[in-house]
Amino acid sequence: MTLRSTLLKLAAAAAGLTASVSAFAADTLDKGDTAWMLVATVLVLFMTIPGIALFYAGMARKKNILGTIAQDFAICGVVTILWFVIGYSLAFSEGNSFIGGLSFLGMQGIGVNTLQGSIPQLLFAVFQMTFAVLTACLITGSWAGRVKFSAMLAFMVIWSLLVYAPICHWVWASDGFFFKLGALDYAGGTVVHINAGIAGLVGALMLGKRKGYGVTPMQPANLTIAVVGAAVLWVGWMGFNGGSGLAADGRAAMAIVVSQIAAAGGLVAWMAAEWMYRGKPSLLGMISGAIAGLVGITPGSGFVEPLPALLIGLIAGLVCFWSVTILKRKLGYDDALDGWGVHGVGGIVGALLTGVFATARVTGTDLPPVLTQVGIQALSVIATLVYGGIMSAGILYLIDKVMGLRVSADDEQIGLDLALHGERIE
Repeated sequence: MTLRSTLLKLAAAAAGLTASVSAFAADTLDKGDTAWMLVATVLVLFMTIPGIALFYAGMARKKNILGTIAQDFAICGVVTILWFVIGYSLAFSEGNSFIGGLSFLGMQGIGVNTLQGSIPQLLFAVFQMTFAVLTACLITGSWAGRVKFSAMLAFMVIWSLLVYAPICHWVWASDGFFFKLGALDYAGGTVVHINAGIAGLVGALMLGKRKGYGVTPMQPANLTIAVVGAAVLWVGWMGFNGGSGLAADGRAAMAIVVSQIAAAGGLVAWMAAEWMYRGKPSLLGMISGAIAGLVGITPGSGFVEPLPALLIGLIAGLVCFWSVTILKRKLGYDDALDGWGVHGVGGIVGALLTGVFATARVTGTDLPPVLTQVGIQALSVIATLVYGGIMSAGILYLIDKVMGLRVSADDEQIGLDLALHGERIE
């Protein structure tokens, strides 16, 4: 590290700025930050393929395993292209409070020496791409076993541009509405989890229940595969949260520490609740609880300390268990793989509790009074739910009118593997 970059970082720290100190060395590449962000980017991509793909596939019915994996692979390809052509520009180029402009269209003006803080802007763009891909993949869990492959792809293209990109801009772009308002979302509580959760719930409601839901047993086809997927997600989440500060520093270390603690808290809380409620702790419950804890800590991972992180994980685990086990049954909706119940609900819990537990000891800056911050957090949650829900419903309605959303009864009975892809697991 050069003397100049060291002095710049010390000056930024002394000023108590909320942004990563590396961001102020705008004309200096930091090799340590860059190396860490290369690793973090790969870890987040690893969360999607194979993480989400295996997690969801293992919880699907046997006849839909390959179809579930196919959705994630296709989304990864389509959203990647879309992101680098126009999505990144809409999310992060200078625009207005609602949406970015087109100055980065086709990645124009971004070369190998263009920096975003202390890292290459190309690296920042691909890191953010992994978030866009992961968010879209999370949605598919709520629709498992009954959505047309073509309709799913059409939705993801439109939704990524009209919903994900604007909400991403609101929260993480310097001219975004919630960024300027002071909403805290370190790694994607609103942008990723609430956003994906509400889209998944709206889709599940519009598609209707799976054939035989509530009557025919629909147990996970291969829990081992689901566990492997959950393990990949758990490990990859360290890049997801730890990389969101764009620097290899103490805040990144804290983000990783609190993520691990919250995951443990979510696992233990869900396990204990299920043990008391059903008399037995299930492995499916344990992995679901760990994911719930990770979702809960995501928005606050760069703002809270270890003990509050434990509380966030415990609360997220309990609330998500209630949502998946009790609320879903009472209301009767078919959130097949609990995309809303874990990611949507867990994201809401985490976003609100971030307002309660965020501390200047981690952020490095003064924060508004707790009630004020919680109010800002609640506003960002409500805005995401309302905008994401209405837009998702509108997009799905149009797609249904043009090509139809749901597979035929016969195709659903056969299974998506064979009906949509001509493949099956013997």
